[in-house]
Amino acid sequence: MPQFLTLRDAIAAYVQDGMTLALEGFTHLIPFAAGHEIIRQGRRDLTLMRMTPDLVYDQLIGMGCVRKLIFSWGGNPGVGSLHRLRDAVEQGWPRPLELEEHSHAAMAHAYAAGAAGLPCAIFRGYYGSDLVASNPAIRSVACPFTGERLAAVPALRPDLAIIHAQRADRQGNVLIEGIVGVQKEAVLAARAALVTVEEVADDLRAPSPNSCVLPHWAVSAIAEVPGGARPSYAHGYYGRDNAFYTAWDTIAREREGFLAWMREHVLGGATTDDRRPTTAASRNDAQ
Repeated sequence: MPQFLTLRDAIAAYVQDGMTLALEGFTHLIPFAAGHEIIRQGRRDLTLMRMTPDLVYDQLIGMGCVRKLIFSWGGNPGVGSLHRLRDAVEQGWPRPLELEEHSHAAMAHAYAAGAAGLPCAIFRGYYGSDLVASNPAIRSVACPFTGERLAAVPALRPDLAIIHAQRADRQGNVLIEGIVGVQKEAVLAARAALVTVEEVADDLRAPSPNSCVLPHWAVSAIAEVPGGARPSYAHGYYGRDNAFYTAWDTIAREREGFLAWMREHVLGGATTDDRRPTTAASRNDAQ
């Protein structure tokens, strides 16, 4: 049965320097609160993997937590660059960042291979892509039955997967509803899994057609963190803060502005409600 911990205790127990982490959640249920706690606890030399790094990885990179990024499409969704990611790659600030870039399809297949205990993922992909020339982790194999050339990438097996979900019951089963992304595969591929949830309840309710239930044996620890996905959204609880995603382009563009925002909103040890990134100032920046 998973441990039920505070977020602070869960990060302290499960995240150590030098680990490989996957903080997954595609468009929604992105575990921002967990990422902020990793920053507050000063973890370093992390290898992070994720489909679309999003703003939480920009924050982790800008605060010097990250050594290497394994990812597909590194940008601020709908806006443009992740400026802290670019600064780390182009200028080595606050530290150099190693990149391993893949397609979304490759990441999804690699998580699934890790979940299945396979050493690599084999799939149709990368035809005509220049990623093949720049990423030595992308190989090809011949199908033993047809001779077709197929793409192959190493399985993803993070030390720890961190996801956010809507609900957990008191036995440690977890319900994800809405866009489920690769959360299931990341959890099953990882050596350990930490799930933050909007609420812990006596039961999970009847799952909707577009939902996934993670059994308690797949989960190492659960932390109840209402609002733990903001500024992304949690289906059935709150919407995506599109204004903040737009404002982040201004906040993160320059180092000092970024650091000032992080000191005020993350390093100050704010509560979950106080940590909601959309402020009057950020809304003005977006206009």
